[in-house]
Amino acid sequence: MEQQKLVNVYIMDKRYAVPASLTIMRAFEYAGYKLVRGVGCRSGFCGACATVYRMTGDNKLYVALACQTVVQEGMRLAQIPSFPANKMLYDFASLTADGALLLQIYPELALCKGCNTCTKACPQDLQVMEYVGACLRGDITRAADLSFDCIMCGLCTARCPGELVPYNIALLARRLYGAYVAPRSEHLAKRVEEIRAGQWDAPVRELKALSVDELKKRYNAREIEQ
Repeated sequence: MEQQKLVNVYIMDKRYAVPASLTIMRAFEYAGYKLVRGVGCRSGFCGACATVYRMTGDNKLYVALACQTVVQEGMRLAQIPSFPANKMLYDFASLTADGALLLQIYPELALCKGCNTCTKACPQDLQVMEYVGACLRGDITRAADLSFDCIMCGLCTARCPGELVPYNIALLARRLYGAYVAPRSEHLAKRVEEIRAGQWDAPVRELKALSVDELKKRYNAREIEQ
């Protein structure tokens, strides 16, 4: 059996020799850490495993998602399972598509220094400073588009010298866009009407009565929309 290559990593300043093929998350577990917080989907979607690290001898601070990033020799690791960040309270039902609301609800937008540190910190390579700028201009559509893939890991907030919470501001922009700006989906409205009329009750009951193997068979044989 071929021996695995080991690399030295430092978790909370303690050195561990771990297989070079592991992700940061797996390395934590290999080293004996039980991840109760700071772990979620393990597939790069939920943003729960935000991690900061330095390389030994390098003063630069790096950021990553622990479930997606493979360990390297000399990594000095620390996770940020959550980050204290303000989220303003608002009555969404009373809001409109007025872009000025973004600055009214989150006045700290005006504190953006344009340093682009938020963009450099984003593990999704999103143009965070650009969507913050769009929010400041009240451009809901642009902000929603640029922030669409945000997983709200909090790393942009952890690095922001203006102490903004970009992901919460962008979340409001996306909610406003979805509720008031995005075109209505006619086929979705039709399907909702069909569901409410009970048209799909029988097919759902049929599916619920099938075995797991039969469900898998039907799933694999389904028609996939091009």
